[in-house]
Amino acid sequence: MAQDSAQPAPPAPAATAARALLPTIVPALLVGVGTSLVLLGVSTAAEELQDVLWQTLPDALGVGRYSVLWMFVMLFATGVAVGLVVWKAPGHAGPDPATTGLDAPVLPLGVLPGLLLATALVLAGGPSLGPENPIIAVNVSLAVWAGLRAFPRTGERGWVALSEAGTIGALFGTPVAAALVISEALAGQRIKGQLWDSLFAPLLAAGAGALTASLVSQPSFDLPLPPFGRPGWGDLLASLVVASAGAALGMLAVYAFPYVHGAFARLRHPMLMLPAGGVVLGALAALGGHLTLFKGLDEIAELARDPDGWTAGEFATMAVVKLAALLVAASCGFRGGRIFPAVFVGTALGLCAHAVVPGVHPAVGVSAAVLGILLAITRQGWVSLFVAAVLVAAPGILALLCVASLPAWLLVTGRPHMQLRPDGTAVR
Repeated sequence: MAQDSAQPAPPAPAATAARALLPTIVPALLVGVGTSLVLLGVSTAAEELQDVLWQTLPDALGVGRYSVLWMFVMLFATGVAVGLVVWKAPGHAGPDPATTGLDAPVLPLGVLPGLLLATALVLAGGPSLGPENPIIAVNVSLAVWAGLRAFPRTGERGWVALSEAGTIGALFGTPVAAALVISEALAGQRIKGQLWDSLFAPLLAAGAGALTASLVSQPSFDLPLPPFGRPGWGDLLASLVVASAGAALGMLAVYAFPYVHGAFARLRHPMLMLPAGGVVLGALAALGGHLTLFKGLDEIAELARDPDGWTAGEFATMAVVKLAALLVAASCGFRGGRIFPAVFVGTALGLCAHAVVPGVHPAVGVSAAVLGILLAITRQGWVSLFVAAVLVAAPGILALLCVASLPAWLLVTGRPHMQLRPDGTAVR
């Protein structure tokens, strides 16, 4: 009788947790690979179009590739082209980009073709924006649509987390960035079980996205700066000052954002707002030169290859012009993200610090300035630290950045974000 009435022992907690995580492996891998392929597809198409617009076409016309005339023509034409997409495409290529960040909304499928086309045109045409925000929005929307049909037990929030992680992993070529973003997002939430249980599937998606991107395009943020050895007291002082200066410069753009956005919004139509933005960007390109065009990743590598190749004034001009171009492009309706151009601003500012004070090592100046700018523009502490650290292949730089982030964070915390509510007021 005792044996007949005996109940099986409940599974051990470890077995229960593992059993809950195992079914997430296949969806996470599929989402990670899929999000990476979407990013790579858009980036490849944009690169091919960029070659046509900025090399083949001006060469055929006998116009200088980066002459002032051609930069004006291309940026105005990009404004017209993106304006047409925003005006005529279903869903108007998504919401106003000034109101969105890395935490993308789930959009109807009919909106996505217009958003992808507008993003590719921006990446190819020269405005100072990166692919991150719109590509995350596209991938989130696709993952939610397909995931809820294939695996209905996984809720919408789960598919959002997987697609965001996969895209971020592909963007930066490593799952570490995605893990940091998700950890920061989970900080204010009650987590059931271990933190790594919550990170398991997103980290797998991020790893799949990063590996796919690395196998196809080998993304790299490591800049060819002079090698940096052991940090000293002078390096610590330099990192504190430069990071704070970067944060202060970034906050100028943040405070100007609602006003610049409001000025373009008064034009009331994308066929006025975006071409007008293209004209302003053309003027800025004429002032700052061709290195201040595009998202900025290739351009920062060019700066880093010759840290002494420009004067302090030229570096300062490029930093200010690029920040202004980022501000205008994000305000007038161009679809794109702000991380990549902000990295260019920080790189130019850090090299300006080195040019003014040669004792500031280029690696210290660049990483600290990028940290400060990103803290102001993104308000993502872990991502800012991560991006600043991976630019310099030196373990000693991380300790400096962790300390330098503290005064820089004091300058930005509690203040407006570079993101607006639908009514045009700044998010805090």
